[in-house]
Amino acid sequence: MKTASIRKANKNDAKGIADVLAKSQWFTYTKLYSEVYIQKLIDQYYNVQRIEQEIVFISDEWHGYFIAEMDGKIVGAIGGGMNNDTSGEVYVLYLDPTLRGQGIGTRLLDFFTKIQKYTYGAQQQWVSVAKGNDYGIPFYEARGFIFQHEELAYGTIEEDQDISLKYRRDI
Repeated sequence: MKTASIRKANKNDAKGIADVLAKSQWFTYTKLYSEVYIQKLIDQYYNVQRIEQEIVFISDEWHGYFIAEMDGKIVGAIGGGMNNDTSGEVYVLYLDPTLRGQGIGTRLLDFFTKIQKYTYGAQQQWVSVAKGNDYGIPFYEARGFIFQHEELAYGTIEEDQDISLKYRRDI
């Protein structure tokens, strides 16, 4: 089995990141949300222009994208930032659905966790997982994240019926 290499994304990776994020959205959320809603999320958050900007503009609040790559193809992406001086969050972690179970997501999370801990001083890490996401919930729980509470997903309104489950772990 081939292993993916993990690295910080550069601007040339934006299209590949957008492709894997869109593919993952459809795979993960088809049973949870309408096609119109999924496409709206992809258009708003995972378009190439936005991803190019998010690769270039890095801060404590957004550390940029880090990617998993196999044979020159982007197969996964992670990104996040700090909520405060000691608390980091994973905002995005998706990979090619055909490669689930090969350890790529774990390697991305481990790589990113080290960045949040050792570069930014995070002592705990948060993640939001869509309620009903039967792929993400067991993944995070198996890696020590503990459920804290529910809230409306980022950028949504009640009518969207997009509820996030907030998880936290010490790092």
